[in-house]
Amino acid sequence: MTIELTSQFQQQGYLVFNELFSSMQIESLRTAAQTIVENFDADSHKSIFSTKNENVVRDKYFLESGDKVRCFFEEDAFDFDGNLVVDKALSINKIGHALHVKEPEFHAFSTQKKIADIAKELGCENPEIRQSMYIFKQAKIGGEVRWHQDATYFFTQPQSVLTFWFALEDATLQNGCLQVMNNGANFPLKEQFKRYSDDTTELVNIKDINWPSDDQAIPLQVKKGSLVVFNGNLPHFSAPNTSDKSRQAFTLHITSGNSTYNEYNWLQAKGMSI
Repeated sequence: MTIELTSQFQQQGYLVFNELFSSMQIESLRTAAQTIVENFDADSHKSIFSTKNENVVRDKYFLESGDKVRCFFEEDAFDFDGNLVVDKALSINKIGHALHVKEPEFHAFSTQKKIADIAKELGCENPEIRQSMYIFKQAKIGGEVRWHQDATYFFTQPQSVLTFWFALEDATLQNGCLQVMNNGANFPLKEQFKRYSDDTTELVNIKDINWPSDDQAIPLQVKKGSLVVFNGNLPHFSAPNTSDKSRQAFTLHITSGNSTYNEYNWLQAKGMSI
């Protein structure tokens, strides 16, 4: 990290570190994820993760995944009769949300000193990993992810969440790369996703402001092994993957242990210090 990079992050809300991680590191995560999917009983839980409509009620399988490793299907993975339209390995939307705790390969990767150092240099004091996800963005059926801000789901006072997004495959416009708002570092927080004591959930509008238009977005086309890190207020989205190539990624959400973690955040598992 340099003064120039820190200043750039403060202005635009994100940084890209091109090909920061080795092919060996990336392949270890991909192999571990493949093993998890192979061992997953697709008939036991058919939980779908919606990326289009956050107003949907999250099911128990999702809400209790904060300290577990669970698989979630793409919205278009099933036909009208509830049968998978493609092979199980090509139907999973993501694996979440405690890979960094439960799976050795992901734990080793997530606790690298360089990750903690970047978080600290970007102002996240006493960084704690709150969540980890393996995102497949499957070929042909990888769903759209609407405009959103990650602080909506990891609300702290003061705001502290950073997202570390690791490209496990080349990310392109064709397979649904991340797209971020130009100079959106200080965009007001628009929504808060709340989970109540009875396990009902609600997406609460806290700021009456429109999302950016798509022409205000910058596509982040990056190579495998690259890292994109961005702050919790940065609006971002990804288009559907209609190509014949997946766009696999691993993500960490990191908050400051010096901030107050909101009692209504959906995930209440203890953060892991790094």
